[in-house]
Amino acid sequence: MSASDKLKVVLCWHMHQPQYQDLLSGDYHLPWTYLHATKDYIDMAAHLRAVPGARAVVNFAPILLEQIDDYARQLHAYLNQGTPIRDTLLAALANPVLPQEPAARMVLAEACVRANEHRLIDPYPQFKLLADMVRWYRRHPEGLAYVNEGFLADLLVWYHLAWMGETTRRRDERVARLMDRQSGYTLEDRRQLLQIICEQLGSVVEQYRALAEQGQVELSMTPYAHPIMPLLLDTRAAQDAMPGVELPAGGQYPGGEERVRWHIVEGIRVFERYFGFRPAGCWPSEGGVSAATLRLLGEHGFRWAASGETVLANSLKAVNGGEVDPTKRWLHAPYRLEEAATACFFRDDGLSDAIGFKYADWHADDAVGDFVHHLENIATACADARQDCVVSVILDGENAWEYYPNNGYYFLSALYARLADHPTIELTTFSAALDAVAPRPLATLTAGSWVYGSFSTWIGDTDKNRGWDMLIDAKRVFDRLVSEGRLGGERLERATRQLAICEGSDWCWWFGDYNPANSVSAFERLYRLHLANLYQIMGEAPPEYLAHSFTHGGGSPATGGVMRQGQRPQA
Repeated sequence: MSASDKLKVVLCWHMHQPQYQDLLSGDYHLPWTYLHATKDYIDMAAHLRAVPGARAVVNFAPILLEQIDDYARQLHAYLNQGTPIRDTLLAALANPVLPQEPAARMVLAEACVRANEHRLIDPYPQFKLLADMVRWYRRHPEGLAYVNEGFLADLLVWYHLAWMGETTRRRDERVARLMDRQSGYTLEDRRQLLQIICEQLGSVVEQYRALAEQGQVELSMTPYAHPIMPLLLDTRAAQDAMPGVELPAGGQYPGGEERVRWHIVEGIRVFERYFGFRPAGCWPSEGGVSAATLRLLGEHGFRWAASGETVLANSLKAVNGGEVDPTKRWLHAPYRLEEAATACFFRDDGLSDAIGFKYADWHADDAVGDFVHHLENIATACADARQDCVVSVILDGENAWEYYPNNGYYFLSALYARLADHPTIELTTFSAALDAVAPRPLATLTAGSWVYGSFSTWIGDTDKNRGWDMLIDAKRVFDRLVSEGRLGGERLERATRQLAICEGSDWCWWFGDYNPANSVSAFERLYRLHLANLYQIMGEAPPEYLAHSFTHGGGSPATGGVMRQGQRPQA
């Protein structure tokens, strides 16, 4: 069978983290950027290199690239010049003197058990023993007075070993020796672990650049700080999929189009700085699209974008009397909105969510067999026009693997090998697919995201709208100071970048009582800190409300809330 007759399948992995660094102090408040780099970004590149016939799209948020680079530089400077590390956990791993006060010891110990207990702690008996002791200390804090530095050192080392990628554990003899040692880690051991982490952080960009140069990966980007572009352009876009939704009391986001253009242009600049070329594609933050968003992406030269299945379904229903073909033959193709230069692909929710939520507890061979079987059914269903079909599998490229055994090693290895050798399936990229398939016309686009086809994850309830109102207040102060000539030069540049951080999507993602209390607290506090920093940079006193928490959480969603399914689960 010729390549043109095969079913085209695109695996698109999206990598992103919000800005965890306080740009005023330089301190990182959460460790997820470097931990996902060592566990996931390294692993995902290694799996592709292991199967030369595999192809994939890997999307990076530019603000993530900057953080990875900053971490690599910090660790290199520490190891070579003794410069302080600005991340609490890494600094503790490096520091010869660990906390003595019981309260400080408990804070550090709690930080070292923030991981999936079933997959990242229990498989390692020594780490499980240490974690059990931390749980005992929660109930008996008086026992912390008897904790010695050796306990904390072992806990720090095991936490970072657990957050190593499986490919690293299998190939790096230094990591294997540290794991075999089990306990009694010395300062030299800890320094060696820091060296390994430094090497990994410093190689992430190089590894993906090499994969792109070899033609295995198409690299794409998200606008700079991961904003929900349709809502910055017009918050009323939320009403497309949610008629009657309550919008923020502050009204429209002021100057939204200018801000969206800034995120696009700055995102391209950062992407080019790290990878050396201009990307052809853009995964809009959270797959958030509207007609205005696609047109703006086209103006900036993007050949393709992508969104969610329900966005396409809602758009087709709008012109088909509320009906769509239940066989979903409409899903597996690129589309082009009238007067938009950028083509748009749409996520197959069933296949994408199977990887994100279903297969983690399956045997890897069974999971891959099920996935391939669904693709074979699609190939059969579109046999009369298979050359025009493109199946888009799009999901988070980092969070899912924490719920798989061995960080998804067996599943990903088998998945790439099986698809690369399949006689009727062709792994490809979005740009290559557009070279072979003409986009179908799309008469209208119902604004929405990949989550439920709406923007309900980011706007519409009391806490999310409160987050928007705070941002709108700050933007109005920003605009006033600029118009009065009181904000310019280097201070304007700093304020503009800080504003961009506050415009990111992750903050409102977490607001709401359905999310876990600990996660809501961490992200809500960091959001208020970023907004307060913006006021400080602008030379204005932060408003009193930034000193008070406004959302608390308390839910227990699947995967801790770090991922969502494309379609709302049935009650």
